[in-house]
Amino acid sequence: MSACNQPPTPNDLETLRSLGELVMITRNNSACYYEGPHGPAGFEYDLAKAFADHLGLDLRVRIIETEADMIAALRAGQGDIIAAGFPFGRQSARALALGPGYMAVRQQVVGRRGGPEIQSEKTLETYTLWMTDSSAPMDDLETLRQTHPGVSGQMLTAYKAEDLLRMVWRRSLPLAVVDSNTMAMNHYYYPELTILMTLGPARQLKWATDPRNHLLMRTINTWFGRKATREMIRGLGDHYYGHLKSFDYVDLVRYRRRIHVRLPRYRPFFEAAAKKYEMDWRLVAALAYQESHWDPRAQSYTGVRGIMMLTRETATSMGLENRLDVEASILAGTRYLVRLHRQVDPAVPEPDRTFMALAAYNIGFGHLQDARILAGRFGKPHDSWHGVRSVFPLLRQKKYYRTLDHRYARGHEAVIFVDRIRIYYRMLQAALDAAAPDPGADDTPPVYR
Repeated sequence: MSACNQPPTPNDLETLRSLGELVMITRNNSACYYEGPHGPAGFEYDLAKAFADHLGLDLRVRIIETEADMIAALRAGQGDIIAAGFPFGRQSARALALGPGYMAVRQQVVGRRGGPEIQSEKTLETYTLWMTDSSAPMDDLETLRQTHPGVSGQMLTAYKAEDLLRMVWRRSLPLAVVDSNTMAMNHYYYPELTILMTLGPARQLKWATDPRNHLLMRTINTWFGRKATREMIRGLGDHYYGHLKSFDYVDLVRYRRRIHVRLPRYRPFFEAAAKKYEMDWRLVAALAYQESHWDPRAQSYTGVRGIMMLTRETATSMGLENRLDVEASILAGTRYLVRLHRQVDPAVPEPDRTFMALAAYNIGFGHLQDARILAGRFGKPHDSWHGVRSVFPLLRQKKYYRTLDHRYARGHEAVIFVDRIRIYYRMLQAALDAAAPDPGADDTPPVYR
């Protein structure tokens, strides 16, 4: 039983502590909460976990997908905070106590390349805007209708925003309205989608509590106002959204096709190598794609070769004689990644330790250590990928690299390298789990205007 199931008291926070847990109401998606390879993850989950830790409480997650059901559960005492990853509209906000804003999002009209061309708000009158039953997009639609009364919207109450994006991708819907953070998290799954227009002003994501829990809300306000919390939010934003900036429409379309066409030839080798060295074969495959696009005869002007693009020196140190031998090359590349992973300071938590090992695969372990030193000098967390990632580009600047052991490096390339592998890995996960659409469904005929 959560704190908001108790009658109003002068000390609702003490009641919460007596129960020993904070109950978070949220959604199961890539922006809020999901089970990742290293345990529970998601921007909202990590933020709520940090707050629960601050209070000395366990965090329990309660999954509820619709806004109305979230509010009803909160009012019924089935949760303490709503951390939904979407903004609340005017009517919902009146029923809640809202905390400080921590991320700006916009309502975006999304279509598919080759689909409707939206030149102005007036053009929207030709189509139906499909959306979930959240209050914020309905507010923006109502405002839009004041100047363009012909614009119509339709709610799909049984679907999530991610479902709507997939339906637009399949051409089952012409247009959908989704939050910008949801679009950012899913765009690389469906690179043919395009943002056609933004509706209304930017809105802030905010946690919500029962208005009766005055001390809990006061504590939330104080906690969000701390410098350490603001820095953590920036770090979470970089962790969950920063790598999405390396988005390349043409490359991701080609990659998705090659998952079905090219990868099956090499998958047994990736699986065998990963099993031998206790790695995730999908990560090794994503690394190999970033290196060679799964071309076993790939070669760069610097002399690195093979499907794992190993230097001659690295291949020799891994006992690899022929870098063009696909199976042996994958074994050697996987072994090298594992060695780098073991070299990274064990104090670095996952998944940051894996990201640092990947960066070292690209730029060398010495330069990774230099970047960690530089992060510390700037007061950034050197045990987090967020902190190290932010200073990697500085390794090109003389005033910084001349003070480091391994001197100049093209650190920005290591950042892009890791960013793209993260995207490839998640796309591969989705494809293999059948969460991403089958490319053969391109010709699905339109269902709605």
